[in-house]
Amino acid sequence: MESISEQKEFLSELMTMLEKQFPDSEIVLHDYSMPYEHTIVDIRNGHITGRKIGDCLSNFGLEALSGDTEGINRFNYITFLPSAEILRSSSLYFTNSEGKVLGSLCINTNITEEARYEDYLRKKNGFSLSKSENISREVFPGTVHALLEHLITEAQSTIGKDSGSMTKEDKIHFIQLLDQKGALLISKSGERICSYLGISKFTLYKYLDIARGAAKDEKDENE
Repeated sequence: MESISEQKEFLSELMTMLEKQFPDSEIVLHDYSMPYEHTIVDIRNGHITGRKIGDCLSNFGLEALSGDTEGINRFNYITFLPSAEILRSSSLYFTNSEGKVLGSLCINTNITEEARYEDYLRKKNGFSLSKSENISREVFPGTVHALLEHLITEAQSTIGKDSGSMTKEDKIHFIQLLDQKGALLISKSGERICSYLGISKFTLYKYLDIARGAAKDEKDENE
């Protein structure tokens, strides 16, 4: 496959089959040749996450675009919506002959009621399993602005300080975290990051070079 559009008819039929087979699941097709703000080109049962055609990619999609494509597919993972709804999800990424990510087909099944009933039975029986290790923090924003703000909040939480309290090393680490999540791919993200950290664009790219150099050194050491 060299583009999503060339397989759009087949993928549409595939989505129709999945929609009929799994009527309580959201099925989403992303085309990453589209602007980041509008990667969803087909969606079924979009009420599950509140998205529609023309909305943006998730944080996992952005991450797939920014990093190594090996092993990027994610199957049967759990994620939580802001409404506390629980989803069981799978994401299949399409790449071309050169390994470039073209798009993705994702399935999100709302298992909230099943999970609550399961929890009820475990409590009733006095038995519980250890917390699943397959829980992922995928978010489904309607806009890339909301996605960028989520990534900034997530990175700030990891650092454990507000921007005014961050040292130079903290800010480099902060930028490294955003870079690893693909945040720098978002249009005008640099302006927002500079504003948040209180630094110039020159300083941003200086820190980014340092962060990427450190990440490369760490990768070389682990190989």
